[in-house]
Amino acid sequence: MELSVQVDNMKDKIVEALDDLKAQNILALDVRGLTSISDYMVIASGTSDRHIRSIASKVVEELKKAGHQPLGVEGENEGEWVLVDFGDVIVHLMLPQAREFYKLESLWDIDSQEEREQSQ
Repeated sequence: MELSVQVDNMKDKIVEALDDLKAQNILALDVRGLTSISDYMVIASGTSDRHIRSIASKVVEELKKAGHQPLGVEGENEGEWVLVDFGDVIVHLMLPQAREFYKLESLWDIDSQEEREQSQ
């Protein structure tokens, strides 16, 4: 199977798992043209730090079943923002307040960047 198809399948599996786990405001951004560290950034919100930790744990569990080992998991102790790094897909799970504060979508979404530049 071609690598890009495998990466797309992994991203789809992550989004599906997030949806099954009742994550909110799920957004998958294609960042291939913006960075070499990853192909996709998946951002989702949880209702509490406990919910975010639970989502992260289940996403790791589901992806391991599909043969994808995470390279790392950061922020599990606090739960305000948990990052799960699968290499080609990086998952950011955040409390709504943290998501609003850091605005990752606007950092990695090229369409938003182009709109901002045009409005200036």
